[in-house]
Amino acid sequence: MKRYILIIMFLSILAIIVSNFNNKVQKSDNNKSGDYQKIRMVMTTSGTGVGINTLTAKKIAELMKKETGGNVIIEVYDNDQLSDGNSAKGVNMLSNGSVDIAVYTSGTFSLIDDKMSVATLPWTFNNYEEAREVIDKTGGAYYEKILSEKGLLYLGSIHNGFRQVSNNKNPIHKPEDLQGMRIRILNNEVYELFFESFNAVPIIMGRNEMEMALRQKYIDGHDIGIFQSLRANSNRTEKYITIWNYSYENYIFVMNTKTYNQLEPKTQELLRKKVKEACEWSRDLLEKNEQDIKRKFIHNGVIITELSTEELEPFKQNVRPLVEKLKEKYGKEACLAFGIE
Repeated sequence: MKRYILIIMFLSILAIIVSNFNNKVQKSDNNKSGDYQKIRMVMTTSGTGVGINTLTAKKIAELMKKETGGNVIIEVYDNDQLSDGNSAKGVNMLSNGSVDIAVYTSGTFSLIDDKMSVATLPWTFNNYEEAREVIDKTGGAYYEKILSEKGLLYLGSIHNGFRQVSNNKNPIHKPEDLQGMRIRILNNEVYELFFESFNAVPIIMGRNEMEMALRQKYIDGHDIGIFQSLRANSNRTEKYITIWNYSYENYIFVMNTKTYNQLEPKTQELLRKKVKEACEWSRDLLEKNEQDIKRKFIHNGVIITELSTEELEPFKQNVRPLVEKLKEKYGKEACLAFGIE
């Protein structure tokens, strides 16, 4: 029975991929002036249906469909449906053209080049305004350069938010409070080394397993952005949240270059324009909602600790050797692109 179900699942995914291949780009000599080519593309995201990356992906699809009168259709698949919940496999599918556009964290794209994680170095940015400015100028250009070498095209960036830490054990005021704490993290070298430097135990785990692991006390907490924390129902399973903005994480929209090159110039231009429009909408949405979400957490009994500049200093001192080591690893060009001196 299990074998039969697996065969059905495999055939379903194969059918999506074949359909995507057969219907990808249909250029027509009969297009009237002003019409857009008919095209159907597939976009995959790692987030849930209400995650900021999926919401933004759907916004792009909506804008493209509306602007082209339904000629350009982008099908959005959340939760890594097409790659069995495996983001690494999803990146590979993007690279080989099985999917056209993928939305993953910059840390996830470090699977193809570890320098993609450079902006997540601890306390790189002080606020969202600074992150926007740097990424939209030099940072995005750096992403584009690295990805182009891999046959991929950078389209845009949105906030995944500044990373905070929540847990069930105790409030975190000083580095010693993290000792021995089992923290779920994303698959990112920076995050893993960061928590290890405080003698915590970082555990790489998918989002789907996280809530159960919290309830069963396999993990004590996790690092996450405030916006995503509400979506993951963290206020139902964790008692303490520490606001320290230790790392800025972003999602980036990346397209298979071969697919992009098959688009008519007019469609290429519109796609870039609508991705940029959706990314600005997304950034505004996340920034606007974070303060409201904090208030909801407090109302639900979550104890929020916001560390002052003075309280943060021991944490920054603790990771300084790690930051210097990673700066050397990523190189001067990568660091300068994100204003890291």
